[in-house]
Amino acid sequence: MAAELHPRSGKLVGLSNSNRTARRNQPVQEFNHGLVLSKEPLRDRDVFTVRIDKKVNSWSGSIEIGVTTLDPALLDFPSSATGLKGGSWIVSGCSVLRDGRSVLEEYGRDLDQLAEGDRVGIQRSSRGELHLWVNGQDCGAAASGLPPKLWAVVDLYGKCTQVTVVSCEPPLPSAERETVVRVEEEDEEEDAVVCGVREDAGITALMNVAAMNGVMIGDEVPELSCGHSRPDKFPNNLQPDAVLTEHQLFDVFNNAIVSFYQAEDEGGGEEGGGGGTGGSGATGSDSSSSRNDTRSGSRGGAPSNDSGMGAGDAGNTGNTSSAPAGGGGGSGAATGGLTTNDALLFHEKCGTLIKLSNNNKTAERRRPLDEFNNGVVMTNRPLRHNEMFEIRIDKLVDKWSGSIEIGVTTHIPNNLDYPATMTNLRSGTIMMSGCGILTNGKGTRREYCEFSLDELQEGDHIGLMRKASGALHFYINGIDQGVAAAQTPGVVYGVVDLYGMAVKVTIVHNHNHSERLRRNNAIMRAMSPDVGRPRPTLTPDSDAPERLLFHTNCGQKAAIISDGRTALRPHATDDFNHGVVLSSRPLRSNEVFQVRIDKMVDKWAGSIEIGVTTHNPAYLQLPSTMTNLRSGTWMMTGNGVMHNGTTILDEYGHNLDRLKAGDTVGVVRKEDSSLHFFVNGVAQGPAAWNVPPNVYAVVDLYGQAAQATIMDDMVDLPPLPEDSSEGPTAMSPGSPCSVLGASTATDLRFHHLHGTNAVITNGGRTALRQNCRSEFNDAIVISNRCLRDGELFEIIIQKMVDRWSGSIEAGVTAIRPEELDFPNTMTDIDYDTWMLSGTAIMQDGNTMRNNYGCDLDSLTSGSRIGMMRSAIGDLHYYINGVDQGVACSGLPPDVFAVIDLYGQCVQVSITSSSGPLDNSLCTSNITEKSFPIHSPGVAHRLHGKHGKNVVLLGEGCQAVRAGGYAHGIVFSAKELKVDELFEVRIDEVDEQWCGSLHVGLTTLPPAELPSCPLSGFSPSLPQLRAKVTWLLCGSEVRRNGVLQRQNYGRSLERLTVGNRVGVKRCSDDTMHIFIDGEDMGPAATAVAKKVYAVLDLYGRITAVSIVSSTLMEDVEGVKAPSLSSGSCSEGEDDSTPVREAAGEPCATVPTAMAFLENHGKNIQLSNQKLTAARVSSYNQGLLVTARPLTQQQLFQFQIDRLNPSWTSSLSLGVIGHSPDRLNFPSTACCLKRSAWLLQRDSIFHNSLKICENYGPNLDTCPEGTVLGLLVDANSCLHLYVNGMDQGVAAQDIPAPCYPFIDLYGQCEQVTIVTNNVPTVGGEGGDARCQGDMEKADMVDGIKESVCWTPPPDVSPNKSCEYQALCSRFKDLLTLPDGYFSEDAKYNLCYCESCRKLRGDEAYYKRGEPPRDYALPFGWCCFALRIKPHCEVSNALKKWHIAYHGTSVGALRRALDHSQLLPGTSSIFSVAPVKAEGPDSYGDPEENSAPGREVPRVRLSPTMRYSGLETFAPKVQFRDPRSHRCHQAQVGFQVCVRPGSYKAGPQQTLGHGEPLDPRFSNSEIEWITKEQGGTLLYGLLVRVE
Repeated sequence: MAAELHPRSGKLVGLSNSNRTARRNQPVQEFNHGLVLSKEPLRDRDVFTVRIDKKVNSWSGSIEIGVTTLDPALLDFPSSATGLKGGSWIVSGCSVLRDGRSVLEEYGRDLDQLAEGDRVGIQRSSRGELHLWVNGQDCGAAASGLPPKLWAVVDLYGKCTQVTVVSCEPPLPSAERETVVRVEEEDEEEDAVVCGVREDAGITALMNVAAMNGVMIGDEVPELSCGHSRPDKFPNNLQPDAVLTEHQLFDVFNNAIVSFYQAEDEGGGEEGGGGGTGGSGATGSDSSSSRNDTRSGSRGGAPSNDSGMGAGDAGNTGNTSSAPAGGGGGSGAATGGLTTNDALLFHEKCGTLIKLSNNNKTAERRRPLDEFNNGVVMTNRPLRHNEMFEIRIDKLVDKWSGSIEIGVTTHIPNNLDYPATMTNLRSGTIMMSGCGILTNGKGTRREYCEFSLDELQEGDHIGLMRKASGALHFYINGIDQGVAAAQTPGVVYGVVDLYGMAVKVTIVHNHNHSERLRRNNAIMRAMSPDVGRPRPTLTPDSDAPERLLFHTNCGQKAAIISDGRTALRPHATDDFNHGVVLSSRPLRSNEVFQVRIDKMVDKWAGSIEIGVTTHNPAYLQLPSTMTNLRSGTWMMTGNGVMHNGTTILDEYGHNLDRLKAGDTVGVVRKEDSSLHFFVNGVAQGPAAWNVPPNVYAVVDLYGQAAQATIMDDMVDLPPLPEDSSEGPTAMSPGSPCSVLGASTATDLRFHHLHGTNAVITNGGRTALRQNCRSEFNDAIVISNRCLRDGELFEIIIQKMVDRWSGSIEAGVTAIRPEELDFPNTMTDIDYDTWMLSGTAIMQDGNTMRNNYGCDLDSLTSGSRIGMMRSAIGDLHYYINGVDQGVACSGLPPDVFAVIDLYGQCVQVSITSSSGPLDNSLCTSNITEKSFPIHSPGVAHRLHGKHGKNVVLLGEGCQAVRAGGYAHGIVFSAKELKVDELFEVRIDEVDEQWCGSLHVGLTTLPPAELPSCPLSGFSPSLPQLRAKVTWLLCGSEVRRNGVLQRQNYGRSLERLTVGNRVGVKRCSDDTMHIFIDGEDMGPAATAVAKKVYAVLDLYGRITAVSIVSSTLMEDVEGVKAPSLSSGSCSEGEDDSTPVREAAGEPCATVPTAMAFLENHGKNIQLSNQKLTAARVSSYNQGLLVTARPLTQQQLFQFQIDRLNPSWTSSLSLGVIGHSPDRLNFPSTACCLKRSAWLLQRDSIFHNSLKICENYGPNLDTCPEGTVLGLLVDANSCLHLYVNGMDQGVAAQDIPAPCYPFIDLYGQCEQVTIVTNNVPTVGGEGGDARCQGDMEKADMVDGIKESVCWTPPPDVSPNKSCEYQALCSRFKDLLTLPDGYFSEDAKYNLCYCESCRKLRGDEAYYKRGEPPRDYALPFGWCCFALRIKPHCEVSNALKKWHIAYHGTSVGALRRALDHSQLLPGTSSIFSVAPVKAEGPDSYGDPEENSAPGREVPRVRLSPTMRYSGLETFAPKVQFRDPRSHRCHQAQVGFQVCVRPGSYKAGPQQTLGHGEPLDPRFSNSEIEWITKEQGGTLLYGLLVRVE
């Protein structure tokens, strides 16, 4: 047939050269649509061959070739060949697909690895088999049963962009006789059987090339016959000056190495001799020997034994795999006969849920999410001696515990009644399960190897082999795990149990295929003249063992050059992994292996990784990245350390991802088995302990790292610290610096003796449980010495898993570690042991007390647990630094601390707080010495949102960084006021770190941050970019990380313990930094108004405490008072509902009033039991006072902290019985005996609602709200909100009664307000209260109200969603900020909840003479800025209050003139305000010009009139947050000068029912014509 392509092809294909050449257009932009077919159907035995002309590196994948029954003249071409259906066979990579589905997963040469110039062909044999030909070599049968009429298919896919058809002819007979015959039985790719002529030619070629380059393979070169002719495509000789192309070398080595290793692995012994003689090697009485392959050649024979095997096979009688053994001459050479062994497959009979596919090579468990067992499969025949049975894990699910199990059994599959799991069999079965061995269902070896089958991932390999000696070995990813059973029966079947997570596996046959290709590629790269480098000598010099080099076996994308000193990824911009290289020999103790980064690329993330491994590179199946190995490997990656793929140190040293070309990294294993890393010659400290000897150095050229060279000169390396127990001296990410000899706070460590599943790392400071998802116990760790009296042993939980129930257990024991036989759990010990488990205190395994003050099962990552034995023998526990009280008494001296890493708890580390206990740091003993307050007012607090390594103590007055050097950002709890100083004192410094405190201001509200701890937050303050941030780092001032100023003031790097640092935002919009009280001057200008103080406990600084306090509001200040509902007006007559000042002062709470020790299980008490906090979940937060509430006694508490992650909030009330023995329910709603509960705006009695719409909605109370309860003389219960009585809530309250609080949902912390804490809204006795008057306020004998401004802690309600919605609408109006007041506290919301929270009345009086006005209920008021030239004091006190409804379009014009103007001109396209006719106004005033139309403005004392749609038309908008559509109206709150307006009946609307009950329709409309007679005071917004 003609060697041409069909003119019809894929849409991106262009044909040329008489339709013999095909090219894919746009090869860089497109990777598919490159399908071409032969012009005519193939004839039997014709090989349709194409040459690869061009390739690009932009894509993965390459040429695909095959055949199809589809006629190209009628074909609708798919995008790729794998999309062909209806009878198509395609070879893609090393897989064979039929109609797009894989039928053979490992076949022939990998087409993706072919290079330009390589030839690939496809053939249908006369027997209907499909054969692939690569560079003239037949790869064997890929499929059978092909129909006779087929067209050849070539897909220019991925990297392949151009091919040319070179021939379409049958192969030459000589070529057929000399070819390497590959036998493929279904999808089994066995090693080749090489006929005599070609075998010797291949080996001779290899030996000649090896000799040319000084290669000695083995100790002795086998004697080879060169009398046979070589293939025509190879040169007749290989002289030293011969130049071979890369493709010729590939062909030579691919053939020669395969056949040489075949003989080496399976054939005639190590010396190359031996083998059967002639045809007798194929004869014998044993049926298995009749399947042995007949060999040809002249390798020297040995007499055949009785079984018909050569002498070389005598020691391997059981191994009859298809790899060729020795062979002799004679007739066998002429015949070249070919026979194979039976392939290992899965037996047809299998577990009830098993589905077999891929010619019984693949097994899959059905319904994997519903069933976890009944997945047993066995091999189709018994295993032979030394035969590998290996499977690959194809699919796992993450639903079940446990995973795959593998082993052998003597049971015959046809006769076996398959059990649910193979470990249920009680005879003839040996299984590996987890990391142990079970024989007949019972554990015989608990820890067989480091690997656990439960930890393996998809793609991992598991194998087993029964040796001729009877020993059973298991293999994980090709690594022999040693003898699992010494004596195994002679006839066993392989068995796999797809249990739990394991769903699908496939049998792997070509166990050495990838290894040989790697060896092949390594030699080819080393000897290819195209590389442009000196050819390396593969045989090491005599001194090579003394010199560290890279091993030639390296990653698939790596190459070794420069005599083994340099490793590189030649195509670093195409691939980011497969760059693993190992040292050529193990490291000696104290020998430093150091490499220099020569070249980097900026395309990828990540960079070089370095470490050690116990695996020999000669036998290791190299992974894509070294951190994928699950055994014997320690790697430094980024700035962390990983052991067997699991992170053991998160923040160890300098970040390797930040290194540049020229930087160096190194690793050393010391004599004490510790592992250390170096960065640029600086020791990073111990990274791991108990590292075994004889480890190989590993470098992973990952990501950006493209080339590295071994550095032999170690003279510049500093000596390692002698005391390696001091832990890692990891440096900050700035620049690595060596801090040697840094002292630690304590010598407490974990003992080297521990439970079997525990691992001690980080110099004895860190303990973790290995195999945490398959093992939940056996992980007990103990302190290295006994605790001293008063000494705190504290750990921090670093890692948890959600797989198990139960969690960490902690306690003490008098048993010495050397005498302790570590049990499964510590509570199994029945003498001299005291443990806290959950909330139970246990002694010697027996519970002695329940409901202790904390629950260890509720702790999360980042929580700290401490234990301390006092001098009198009491055991105390500390949770996050808070003493939980005496757990038990009578402990003997010399007890050891014990931690049981049980269940969910996986990893803990000893904190720097361990050591002699400083009571000043305990929140239960806070004194002025602990947190000095140098200024009047309430102490500043830190916000509950902070970096993940921070722990807050002392009610937010102290911050401690518990680990690492970063993630220490903290914020002030509230915005800083103008000229308010936020100052902290440095309490602790850790000299092992460099860097220091960062301090500044930020516009980022911490309340908007995600839940705490902030694991995804910026690790350091200079990297904070979410909002605008001004900060001081050292002596540099930065804005959003950008340098603004250098050499500012004293450097923060010099700070030490006792120094004070503060930050202030001054009235001139500048930021000032204070150090020890000294103002360093302006550091930044143009600082925003609303800012929070922000600190970063970075580097050396590990703990700070606040020494400043908030500024109290001065109600006498010059700022314009708010026209809020807080006004204390008095009416002209008795009908005015004005709240009078309290006639008698309320009694304050005595200092003895505190919370009771008995409380909900999620409550922690502190601050002498005045503060209660809910530490987990959203409920179980009930608490009650220790003393009853007497009549006329006001009990008040303040809301300290809210968590917006939850819904709803606190509730409160009283109970009429003693709470001492009360069993607290989860919520207060469940109290059903003598209980009165105030929840939201309702009242409940014994869980039944008795009243609605009482007071404000408690769910809307913001942080800082003060709530109170009082029982009056008539036994009536009253609620107080910020000191205001909300009226009678319930009657007939019994005496005595106890107040209770339910810290539910959002409310997480409250504090009792004592008599020495100023109440909200006042400042000592000088605070002005409602009803307080001045003489200047008296007008005509009538007292005028003084506007009381709610303090910022109370107003506005920061949690009000309605106010936030109105504010977002206001932002959409794009009005300049200069029109509005800078102080947001004057922005008032008049929604139902907010007005009740403030206790607003509906009507007030104002002005001279006083006149009524209504509060704008349902609207939100945004305070406007008052012009300085206005007579503010007179306007506010003597002018009247009114409202004006307007349109959105008229807002800007009115704001520009600072007063209301007539007319409807607008810059917006909205409905104009309706113009009025000239008759709508009465007689002109005497100051009006005659005959001139007078402009007029309508006002009203109530928004019920001014807010009508006639005056305030509605506009529609979409909320940018919720994306919901709303309607909005706008208006103004104005001050109007008395006498400038005229009150009269409304003219616009018809007469009807009164719009406002306080105002008759005859005086509801005020009309003014005077310019300057109105003063804009507030913008009103209402949203529906």
